[in-house]
Amino acid sequence: MQKKVLGRGLESLIPLLGQNKSVDDTVIKIPLNKIKPNRFQPRTKFDDKKLEELAKSIKKHGLTQPILVSESVVPGEYEIIAGERRYRASKLAGNKDIKAIVKRSTNDKQRFGLALIENLQRENLDPIEEAKAFQRLIKEFSHTHEQIAEVIGKERSVISNTLRLLSLPESVQALISEGKISSGHGRMLASIEDGTKIKLIVEKILNEKLSVRAVERIVSGFKVDKKKVKEQEQELTNLKEEIQRKFGTKANIVGDSKKGKLELFYYSLDDLERIVKELNL
Repeated sequence: MQKKVLGRGLESLIPLLGQNKSVDDTVIKIPLNKIKPNRFQPRTKFDDKKLEELAKSIKKHGLTQPILVSESVVPGEYEIIAGERRYRASKLAGNKDIKAIVKRSTNDKQRFGLALIENLQRENLDPIEEAKAFQRLIKEFSHTHEQIAEVIGKERSVISNTLRLLSLPESVQALISEGKISSGHGRMLASIEDGTKIKLIVEKILNEKLSVRAVERIVSGFKVDKKKVKEQEQELTNLKEEIQRKFGTKANIVGDSKKGKLELFYYSLDDLERIVKELNL
């Protein structure tokens, strides 16, 4: 599916963005010291090396695309909606001002939504940041997986699978954010409910450099084992019920398919004699 550019389809997610287009589309130059970072920035970290590379490009070729800002509550100042990476790189490049488009119809909610969508469309977020951005669009803007998928140009299944990463322990999420294990590994791990097993597999991934396919095989093995355990538990339950019907008393089976014990309960001497007789003792 072809990715959509920033702004196309945003009105369907962030209300009122289509207003005042004739004013908002004007590019102006704003001093960098009059611009503040976005309070709602979904990115939690910026790659210093990539910022340096962008700064060198800006020095050589200039800024190819203006940033998006809104007027601050402080007269004459602005707050970034989208383009904080370009803003930071421009400062590194020694620039005194930056080209910007001023959105004058945005409130805090719209500003946050724009920052999310801009970063998602540009793929500037790591998988966990991306998942959290999807989650916030759903919780705070009441959007569906389908709406988000349409605007950022991805399949609905991508949205759903990315959100599954947030079910992982925070320590595993951190490893994904740091690039030590991939989001593909994370999606496989998210299908496991047992936290101890997740930890063991993560250790194997890190120590043995396991591929996603190798982890998939391990997880499939767990699912087969889990299915067998459930089948054995059901079989023991069926046997217990059959014993209770045969002896007319409460019974209990403690153990598994390999070993355990069978308990028969009696509630009087006559009851015990009746059970013993049924056992042909």
